[in-house]
Amino acid sequence: MNKFTIILLFFAVAHTGIAQTVSVKKHSEKVKSETAEGFSTDLEGKRADVNTLLNKFLKEIGKIKFLSSDPVVVTEPNINGTVYPKGVIYALTTESGSVTTVWLGTRATDWETKDFSFIQKQLEKFTYQFGVRFYREKMQAQIDETQQAADAVEKQSVRFINQGKDLANKLTNNELEKIKLEKALEANKLENAALKIKIENNKKAQDSIANVAVQVKKVKEAQMEKLRKIN
Repeated sequence: MNKFTIILLFFAVAHTGIAQTVSVKKHSEKVKSETAEGFSTDLEGKRADVNTLLNKFLKEIGKIKFLSSDPVVVTEPNINGTVYPKGVIYALTTESGSVTTVWLGTRATDWETKDFSFIQKQLEKFTYQFGVRFYREKMQAQIDETQQAADAVEKQSVRFINQGKDLANKLTNNELEKIKLEKALEANKLENAALKIKIENNKKAQDSIANVAVQVKKVKEAQMEKLRKIN
């Protein structure tokens, strides 16, 4: 098992788990010393990550403004195409360990009496919808991350396949070159032996011609002596 397989298996285990289920419950909070009724849900995630997505979610509902302290205030909420000029929705998040609690609520004094029961139902719906969106986007981010890992592994796989082909070609060329060199070495050995024989024969020829030269010199000297004696 190579290191890339180990990394992929670790990655798969790290991102595999039971599908998240969003559970919403009634929850009240104190807002400006007055009780605000609403709903909350516990989400597995960091508060900063939850807040980032929650702010985007609330902007789809109405105008949001941030107070010097919690909660976030949503004014003029637009619900099913109807804008409620007087209506106000409050959003609050709290973190405990790996869980962030999201609460959406409102005060009766912020709404027309006839609309208060309606907005309570909508807040329950909004709380649930946000929880679902948070987990879906979180899972999509994990899917994207996993896809990036899969793409990286595929890229490495292609690189290794191409590298394997290149190494195989180099090995074939190397073996052909080896055969060529072995033949050349054998020919070199034969040529080496032949040259040694030729050198030995040449040495013998040199000795023989040297002897002939001595004999020729002696004959010449004898002839020169006879020449001097002619009178």
